[in-house]
Amino acid sequence: MTQEEFAQAARTYGDSVYRIALHALGSPQDAEDVMQTVLLKLYECKKSFESEEHRKHWILRVAVNESRRSLRSLWRRTCVPLEEWQETAATEDPVRAEVLEAVMALEPKYRLSVYLYYYEGLSVAETAAAMGANPSTVQTWLLRARERLRKSLTEEKEGSVHVRPEIVP
Repeated sequence: MTQEEFAQAARTYGDSVYRIALHALGSPQDAEDVMQTVLLKLYECKKSFESEEHRKHWILRVAVNESRRSLRSLWRRTCVPLEEWQETAATEDPVRAEVLEAVMALEPKYRLSVYLYYYEGLSVAETAAAMGANPSTVQTWLLRARERLRKSLTEEKEGSVHVRPEIVP
């Protein structure tokens, strides 16, 4: 891979890798670490990719794996500052911010599957490949995540604010 190809791939996929790691880990600092690790692995990768789609799937898969590795690390379990993710996730639309906050409150497997499917626009099969799971498992995770999101958003807002159904995945 040439310097130019690497720079283009880093510009194209860097934000996606960061957002995947942020959704998985909940910490901007940890997400930056994962992003750097993924980009370093891409730079050092001797593999030739069949297509740009192949490169994208490889990068997303490595991002998911590195996020999981970070979650399992002893260092992360002993010191975890999670407060700062809200600053990064703040948006101007309060309903979207509320939905994003509800997504961030989900268990990691649900949060990451929702993020890859709805925010990154991957298919169920692509999400399953990135997460190393069966497509039927990802469909189940998405179903359960949608149920939990509907429940948490309607319970919190019952009577005060109407949550638009097109925003809730």
